[in-house]
Amino acid sequence: MNEITMRLAADKYIRLALEEDINSEDVTTNSVMPEYKKGEVQLICKQDGIIAGLGVFERVFHLLDENTKIDFDVKDGDTVQNGQHLATVTGDIRVLLSGERTALNYLQRMSGIATYTNTVAKMLEGTKTTLLDTRKTTPCMRIFEKYAVKVGGGSNHRYNLSDGVLLKDNHIDAAGSVKKAVEAAKAYAPFVRKIEVEVENLDMVKEAVEAGADIIMLDNMTPEQMAEAIRIIDGRAETECSGNMTKENIKTITELGVDYVSSGALTHSAPILDISLKHLKTIE
Repeated sequence: MNEITMRLAADKYIRLALEEDINSEDVTTNSVMPEYKKGEVQLICKQDGIIAGLGVFERVFHLLDENTKIDFDVKDGDTVQNGQHLATVTGDIRVLLSGERTALNYLQRMSGIATYTNTVAKMLEGTKTTLLDTRKTTPCMRIFEKYAVKVGGGSNHRYNLSDGVLLKDNHIDAAGSVKKAVEAAKAYAPFVRKIEVEVENLDMVKEAVEAGADIIMLDNMTPEQMAEAIRIIDGRAETECSGNMTKENIKTITELGVDYVSSGALTHSAPILDISLKHLKTIE
């Protein structure tokens, strides 16, 4: 998920978010500011972290008024600190007031994910393991959340169900066995797609290897079980570990040599980064 891809698809979601917040009018703003008046407001960081989502923040205001001007002092991926000035937003005061919450919701959420991801990614530095996100994202926020993971130093797993084959426990149950599930996937999916299989024990690991899986996901295994699974796989498939991988316990797998670790916590458990728009004033 890169910035260009996100920009192409983001507008429809941003419009929905604005419509959710302003379904007819902003009664409060229209009460105190019934007519156009030019003003500016400052974007201030109130917590240390990694900034992400500045383009989305800007787009919120541009969808309300394309003449809104934003002068950024930082770019996505920069380290920011409590009290740091991030940007000045200039334009119709009615737009600044009406767009404030939606713009900040995106920026705080995305920066929080980038910050959390960066913390976890640093724990894997010096290893061969690549940090991945999952599909455990907020509905209608996936494109923004997966972009934030990339900004924070992580990588994206499949974007959605159309993006790759991942045979999980219920798919295997539906097919009847790991072998049957892999055979069915190979028969149906285009040859350019890799087939990944989620396994929960060593017997399933052996079956997945024999069936010719491209990637084997070791789900909720102990470090000892994962080490044995990697020995069994012996390079015949790529390896991924998953299941409650958080910044608190991810160090347990750093010595195993697994190819990938996927963590739903990157998106579902990251707190927001505290950021505010302050010091609004009129410009004559």
